[in-house]
Amino acid sequence: MVLQQEKLYTAEEFWEIAGLPENENRRLELEDGVLVEMAASGPINTVTAGRILYFLNGFVIPRDLGYVTGADGGFKLAPKRVRLPDAGFISKERLAALPRRFDLAPDLAVEVVSPDEDILKKAREYLHVGTRMVWAVYTEDRIVYVMTLGDGDAIVSIPYGEGDTLDGGDVLPGFTLAVKDIFPR
Repeated sequence: MVLQQEKLYTAEEFWEIAGLPENENRRLELEDGVLVEMAASGPINTVTAGRILYFLNGFVIPRDLGYVTGADGGFKLAPKRVRLPDAGFISKERLAALPRRFDLAPDLAVEVVSPDEDILKKAREYLHVGTRMVWAVYTEDRIVYVMTLGDGDAIVSIPYGEGDTLDGGDVLPGFTLAVKDIFPR
């Protein structure tokens, strides 16, 4: 839901607004300077995101590879754009210590797709500012689309079904996850 506003905001102004006490329990994103309130996730989406966080953390933490973020971790993708992926990963190679705010794109962005969400637009935004891989997770179809940037401006999208296994590619070398394990039964 787009919020009523009289001007376009910068990412810095967004962080101030998002940090106000009255916005404590709201999920806000900034899209081209416009504040957008994200609806609460449905049960299957939030449980699915939690499972993905579990598997990512189980791989990242013991190896001290970087940081895994949840749905309230905002990433500044442009001066007037802040996105909140359902899960994200940033390598310690790119970020040695946790900052006050993430003023960069994650290496991996995971979006558990809501019915009206324009995932291709979001994937394009992530990939064009440094995200190396996007997982678009469709809970109803039980499919994960792994998106990367191909030649030029093209997005390469490969579907993985319940009989397939995701891997971390060059983002998380050695990481594997059976797609069937992502979705609750």
